[in-house]
Amino acid sequence: MSITVVGTMAFDAIETPFGKTDKIIGGSATYAAYAASNFVQPIQQISIVGFDFPQEELETMHSRDILTEGVVIIPDKKSFFWSGKYHLDMNTRDTLVTDLNVLADFNPVVPESYQGSEFLMLGNLVPAIQKKVIQQFKQRPKLIIMDTMNFWIETAFEDLKQVFSMVDVLLVNDSEAREISGEFSLVKAAKKILTMGPKFLIVKKGEHGALLFHENNVFFAPALPLEDVFDPTGAGDTFAGGFIGHLAKTNNISFENMKTAIIVGSAMASFCVEKFGTERLKEISTKDINTRVSEFVQLVNFDIALV
Repeated sequence: MSITVVGTMAFDAIETPFGKTDKIIGGSATYAAYAASNFVQPIQQISIVGFDFPQEELETMHSRDILTEGVVIIPDKKSFFWSGKYHLDMNTRDTLVTDLNVLADFNPVVPESYQGSEFLMLGNLVPAIQKKVIQQFKQRPKLIIMDTMNFWIETAFEDLKQVFSMVDVLLVNDSEAREISGEFSLVKAAKKILTMGPKFLIVKKGEHGALLFHENNVFFAPALPLEDVFDPTGAGDTFAGGFIGHLAKTNNISFENMKTAIIVGSAMASFCVEKFGTERLKEISTKDINTRVSEFVQLVNFDIALV
């Protein structure tokens, strides 16, 4: 099985109540690829970077069989840069700097060697770009997952609805689900969103877990209580990478298997937040992942005796 990941490869500068970083590696495609590479290889990356993106980072990706033929390097521009500051609750943040740099020129091309990819992950990008990527595949991938954000809901909703009709799984947070649907109840919101095209909807609720909706079925997975949460940046993209990685590894896109994929994605996200940037994702082993998934199972598994 192969996975194609489309999104940003970038620099972040992050401040949380527990520390501060200067420029570190970030970007939606970076987090998703590192997470997914624990389950299947190769990961076929599509992104754009500038002259300042470190060669050693690309070599680290190559060592995990993350292919970069689809990554364009612009020799005279800098990479995308984002800086943010998190509040004490770690669920809210202020964006301090957004420098698009090369991202303003992002015109993704699917390499011929990526054709035939069975799984496609579309990171949070301009909806027109997400649509263009899908249309470049000669054979539609078996499963297409997309992420989006409130900015595109507010500024490009008609384009966004077109992409909804072309994908299988939509990932949004609870406020985005309400904004898309105009419904406060997440159950009502999900029903309305599923009429727009996606077969599955995942509503991410941060430290409160995630919901999976499909037809009349609902599944809830909690977030694992952690002692140390240093940086939530990239947790959603890491979740997506773990989710699609498990589905590709098992080659099973049923609702039942997606329940497991939600747990796996949540486990991967729980690693991400333990250190700044992608640092923790580069350390973990298969044994670590299996142990963490087992902790999730213990969290939700219980026996009850009915009187």
